[in-house]
Amino acid sequence: MAHTRSDQSSEALRLLLVEDDPEVAAMYRFRLELDGYLVEQVFDGESALQRATQDPPDLVFLDLRLPGMGGLELLRALRASEATRTLPVVILTAHDEPELRAQGAELGALDYLIKSQHAPGEVASRILRWVEDPAFRSA
Repeated sequence: MAHTRSDQSSEALRLLLVEDDPEVAAMYRFRLELDGYLVEQVFDGESALQRATQDPPDLVFLDLRLPGMGGLELLRALRASEATRTLPVVILTAHDEPELRAQGAELGALDYLIKSQHAPGEVASRILRWVEDPAFRSA
């Protein structure tokens, strides 16, 4: 069953998965697509910035440690652009450091999830909560 946008259109939610580890990316992508989401995957910050600016997705899952432009640098760039300023972003990382959490929150990330603590199925189940949140719909 495809999960659709909050405007009640029949179009499935489009997700951008920014993850440099191909095995981790494949695992999350498989589950998200199984749950009916349209998933585009990129492996670095520069590609993610280009993709998000050209055709913003409904939600971005963002790793922090990426080749080239890191995740927080990417999030800053997204927030600095009028086209992507309110783009919903969830940080999905292996790094559970308080300063990274604080920076993510300061930059407006919807959530900060640690990969080892959140299986792909759990991440997929949270999307509906984020989508149903009025702050997400107004973004």
